[in-house]
Amino acid sequence: MKLSVVIINYNVRYFLELCLQSVKEAIQAMDAEIIVVDNNSVDDSCEMLKNRFPEVILIENTDNVGFAKANNQGVAKAKGEYVCILNPDTVVGVDVFDTLISVADRLPNVGFLGPRLIDGTGNFLPESKRNIPSPLTSFRRLFKIRLGNVKSYYADHVLEEEIGDVDILVGAFLLVKKKNYLTIEGFDEDYFMYGEDIDISYKIKKKGLQNYYVGEITAIHYKGESTDRNAVYIQRFYGAMRIFYKKHFRSNWFLDKLVSIAIRLVSVIQSFRNYDKEKRIIDHYYLVSDNHNVWERLCDKVNQRIEKVSIESIVNLGDKNIEIIFDNNFISFTEIIRAIQNLKTSNCTFKIRPANCDYIIGSNFSDGKGEVLVF
Repeated sequence: MKLSVVIINYNVRYFLELCLQSVKEAIQAMDAEIIVVDNNSVDDSCEMLKNRFPEVILIENTDNVGFAKANNQGVAKAKGEYVCILNPDTVVGVDVFDTLISVADRLPNVGFLGPRLIDGTGNFLPESKRNIPSPLTSFRRLFKIRLGNVKSYYADHVLEEEIGDVDILVGAFLLVKKKNYLTIEGFDEDYFMYGEDIDISYKIKKKGLQNYYVGEITAIHYKGESTDRNAVYIQRFYGAMRIFYKKHFRSNWFLDKLVSIAIRLVSVIQSFRNYDKEKRIIDHYYLVSDNHNVWERLCDKVNQRIEKVSIESIVNLGDKNIEIIFDNNFISFTEIIRAIQNLKTSNCTFKIRPANCDYIIGSNFSDGKGEVLVF
């Protein structure tokens, strides 16, 4: 078997269904499998999966064991030569896995590979490619100051649409040979959530392998969907940073104090941030679909007339707040991802209707929860 896609789910039933539909489309012509590890979700994720995706291998945990341990469980079951660690709040195009595996097969000493990631509004996510977050690099980023020759947090030496070697890739989408994953003993289970992608990227580099950012292929990552950005989130995120620094950087009293103070200060600042976004008022809706029944029901749901269009006909978006709804029964995920990139503007949001589903889904912000509208 060539590929195993491992997805960790926790209470994101609708995003999981969207993700699985896109992955199924992408692996249709491949010798591949999908493994979902559910961390004791209390929504109907598992029931949905069993009913709609019976071919998917499901591991049901009785507790939330965290991202790292759940991924190690999934990889242990995997039969593929390659393993893809994939978040449930992602959408992939049909050629994403073929492209990444093709790049992996032709480059030397490959560790992890990751694609160009965009958020639900089409904006590039710079964490797709990062440098090693040394204490000074992280200090520079946290406080937005320049520190001589200290590297920036993001890997700016590789352009957004290039292929290049980078230190750190994002855990939302990591492709690796299973044997290399096992060589470094997978994710460090000291991390419950956050920081483990930095740790595993760094571990594989220390084994002499190189991580590659592949900017010629794009996937959507809704980013904030799998996480409630509350006090627990802040505690886990900055706790993970402490684990990373203690594990990988030589102890130094002054540096330890500096890192500890910086983490505490930023965590306090972050705790006062409001991640609840104002609901956007939509002036005009477009639906890319040929389904009259879906169009009628959506019009009733949003209580507005929706204009049915083709992608090619959307040329002048103007200055009104608009929302474009893509019907996956009518347009492929590859075309949807391309359209979101091409049509992105500050006044435009996007939603997707997964094939044969009675809801639309998406996210208007990279740091907030997504939206699901059942119709």
